[in-house]
Amino acid sequence: MTMKHIDEYRDAELSRKMVDKIRTISRKKVRLMEVCGTHTMAIFRSGIRALLPETITLLSGPGCPVCVTAQREIDAFIKLAGIQNVIVATFGDLLRVPGTHSSLQNERAEGKEVRIVYSAFDALDIAQKNPQKEVVFLGVGFETTAPTIAASILEAEKRNAKNFSVLSAHKVVPPALSALMDADNVKIDAFICPGHVSIVIGSGAYLPVVEKYHIPCVVSGFEPVDILQAIYMLIK
Repeated sequence: MTMKHIDEYRDAELSRKMVDKIRTISRKKVRLMEVCGTHTMAIFRSGIRALLPETITLLSGPGCPVCVTAQREIDAFIKLAGIQNVIVATFGDLLRVPGTHSSLQNERAEGKEVRIVYSAFDALDIAQKNPQKEVVFLGVGFETTAPTIAASILEAEKRNAKNFSVLSAHKVVPPALSALMDADNVKIDAFICPGHVSIVIGSGAYLPVVEKYHIPCVVSGFEPVDILQAIYMLIK
């Protein structure tokens, strides 16, 4: 089935032409970081790294919010699961992340009420079905996750669900880029920024990074032609 406005960004012939253009203009060595984990998966799935000239190195950035969640936050989540009459609701990717002494998966195996949900609204439904217990949703994510979780809080107020709460450990992308640029022994020449985050925060959110570190940023979607076009724009 043809998907208008998507299939053209997966077009093999167009991708080959983009690769040829990149190879034609690529002269000096550059290190480009794809910020988002979705970009990294798309790059591996499409074999983009193997197609690029040796002058271009792609680095995988801090795109997974779970991976950049602090140890103290993981420990707080685990401690929360140990409180009586508390149901911890979480996305599945947090379950196996190790804390200092345990993990949510271990706590669940020991009988604690840790439930996997697919949205904050699922957690709200659990709260309404268990009015005698406090349901805490673990809010982990970047800017794309925050709006839906905020919407669940507003919906909880409408439903008068006083036993629903969110423990937020959200991160924002631009400060993460600044932290990378400030890190010792890190060499990055440009950033490929995530399209879905940029819809929420706007491309202007990256301007402080561009101006402070004199480094280009290009917002990209997640299909092969998107990514190749971003690479072309960064090196031309």
